[in-house]
Amino acid sequence: MMPSVVLKPRKARPFYGRHPWVLDSAVERVEGQPADGDVVELLANDGGWIARGIFNSQSRIRVRLYTWRSEEPLDRTFWRRRLQAALALRQAHSHRSSSAVRLVFSEADGLSGLVVDRYGDYLVMQVSALAMALRVEELLSLADELLRPRGILLRVDQGVGALEGLPTGLVEGPCWGEPPGGPVFIEEHGIRYGVDLAAGQKTGFFLDQRDNRLASAGYMHGRSVLDVFCYTGGFALCASLRGGAAEVLGVDSSAKAIALAKANAQLNGVSNVRFETGDGFQTLEQLASEGRRFGGIVLDPPKFARRRQGLPDALRAYHKLNERAVELLEPDGVLVTCSCSGYVTREDFQHVLAEVAQRTSRNVQILEARGAAADHPTSVTCLETEYLKCFVCRVE
Repeated sequence: MMPSVVLKPRKARPFYGRHPWVLDSAVERVEGQPADGDVVELLANDGGWIARGIFNSQSRIRVRLYTWRSEEPLDRTFWRRRLQAALALRQAHSHRSSSAVRLVFSEADGLSGLVVDRYGDYLVMQVSALAMALRVEELLSLADELLRPRGILLRVDQGVGALEGLPTGLVEGPCWGEPPGGPVFIEEHGIRYGVDLAAGQKTGFFLDQRDNRLASAGYMHGRSVLDVFCYTGGFALCASLRGGAAEVLGVDSSAKAIALAKANAQLNGVSNVRFETGDGFQTLEQLASEGRRFGGIVLDPPKFARRRQGLPDALRAYHKLNERAVELLEPDGVLVTCSCSGYVTREDFQHVLAEVAQRTSRNVQILEARGAAADHPTSVTCLETEYLKCFVCRVE
């Protein structure tokens, strides 16, 4: 018989509702002796069958659930079917504005712990769960079979990986087919970007911000724009080339990212955008001390809260960041402010802006409340998949 994880009394409702994460605090006992990575049955306290998932004693997510059909084994046929469903969604809603797209989005596609992005002829597979890490060879084989890429690179979410107990032998980098000889070039909204698939942040580029880059650019015509945490220049170049910004300054703490941003500006023949290496918070302080003002500011910082316990510190960081930005904005300026911290809700983020408006005595109006691009869908049974907040604001 397959090992089972039995829930505590009154803990079954979220899992009947198809939430995929069974936390250790919900578990009454484990029947059998499953090894980490083994398939287990999830049972209610009264013995009722709920779902089937993969066990991990090292993680606070004790079981990741993948099927609620008792007759469905978690075998190669299952993983192939899930991948095919994710690909069919992207093919039905193709992203013609970009040659890069997210093909698999973890829990949103029923593949908890797995992300697959396509950059031109290459795939990047990122694993953030032991369940996926132990099946990576099978998943690579299926990705090759279904998509026939030129090559596949493997990435590991190191922050999450440490909490999952991922195997030490899991090596990042090219692992299937032909490795890229350098940056892989993509096109988004008619703008070309070189992407470092092997060592760039996330899987190389922030695909989730695709539509937000274009939407925010529409407010930047004729403005002097500051893009803080600019990475490789996505918002900055879009503001110039698609928004008609008068001039743009992009700042990021990564020298590698800034070097690639400068190369991307040169690639597109842009002369009114310049990039500098610098800490985001310190840059805002320095620009304020110099008396600088901008017509538009973009804030797209990294995740500030990786755990729920880090939420208070994260909110203070967002408050400080946005307050400094508002102080740098000219009257009738545009603030594009983002949070990719899943533990920060839209209400939390909006409350931060309300406090900033009060502290600075500036009226802040939200013109657009946006999220991730459509290839990053939200699962209604796992609202943690709605992580990205992007507010386009007018500041009087």
